[in-house]
Amino acid sequence: MTRAEATAEVFWTAFRSLAPDARAEVLARLVRDRALRRDLMDAAVVEERRSEPARPVQEYLTARARRPRR
Repeated sequence: MTRAEATAEVFWTAFRSLAPDARAEVLARLVRDRALRRDLMDAAVVEERRSEPARPVQEYLTARARRPRR
């Protein structure tokens, strides 16, 4: 385990041990931070799409070029 992973584990354990109202307050503070909120949204999308096969950029551009323009 790296130092960053160990630090994250400590914070995660502390967060999970909080009472529900304290957890809600921590989450509310996180989402009020605009940059952090965007990072969290990006991380959520990445996690949701993690199981999708990677699609090389060239393949995407080729398929896009073949589509009729509207």
